[in-house]
Amino acid sequence: MPLNPSTLALFPGFEQQSIDVGNCVEIAATVGGSGPPLLLLHGHPQTRALWYRVAGQLAERYTLVAADLRGYGDSSKPKGTAGHANYSKRVMAQDQVTLMNSLGFERFVVLAHDRGARVACRLAMDHPDRVGRLVLLDIAPTLAMYEQTTEDFARAYWHWFFLIQPTPLPERLIQADPAAYVCDVMGRRSAGLAPFDPLALAEYQRCMALAGTAHGVCEDYRAAASIDLAHDRADRDAGRLLPMPVLALWGEQGVVHRCFRPLAEWRRVASEVIGEALPCGHYIPEEAPRALLERVLPFLSGEQL
Repeated sequence: MPLNPSTLALFPGFEQQSIDVGNCVEIAATVGGSGPPLLLLHGHPQTRALWYRVAGQLAERYTLVAADLRGYGDSSKPKGTAGHANYSKRVMAQDQVTLMNSLGFERFVVLAHDRGARVACRLAMDHPDRVGRLVLLDIAPTLAMYEQTTEDFARAYWHWFFLIQPTPLPERLIQADPAAYVCDVMGRRSAGLAPFDPLALAEYQRCMALAGTAHGVCEDYRAAASIDLAHDRADRDAGRLLPMPVLALWGEQGVVHRCFRPLAEWRRVASEVIGEALPCGHYIPEEAPRALLERVLPFLSGEQL
């Protein structure tokens, strides 16, 4: 994988890697720091560049692996298969398990935002022996959010319902102006575009314009509205709970806080969970990095729960 100047500038001293995880899929990752392994997963419409404001401090205690999800960033973007199975969170989670195996990490902790948090939740459910502790940022469980959809939520999270439309409609509209799409999605949140470093914003726009990204992100959401719900319902019917300590954090100015009861919902799917709202909107690592670190570092070290 060629070195990306923007990613290098956002993560000075870190190394970029591209790992073959099977089935002609490579996962791009930025790796650095020292200590126990910490997997970082981003959301939509972003990339691993999301972590630039907290990576330095985290790397003082952990070996960071900031990965691009399948379909995003510099990772592979395979064409969706029948039923969107190859973009199920189960498959996307396996990507990350294989990535960590390839880097020599059998057991690790996870800090994940938005779509990455949905992948992380499935990873922890399917591979509970691999995840020591789990931090989920600004989501409620996918099944709860779909089953409790209101007009307020649907208007605020319009992209959920746009991206799941059959191909090629949403792909074609995103590809018409990918930079504007990124600004529209991110800029409509509570803080607008002010929280984002111009270099990071340019990186998100670069990656959205890459061949296959529009299809990859749509397939991610299509899977979430179909096969992922089936997997979540199977867990619920079987009474399966996340067994590891979970920290759920969300923005008090965001839609998740306004439309759902995140902590109550996470207590339906996790056996040990604490959480709270932070004084920010959706993009916690960029809007409230200090507050995030103040909660995450004690939790990951075992000082809480």
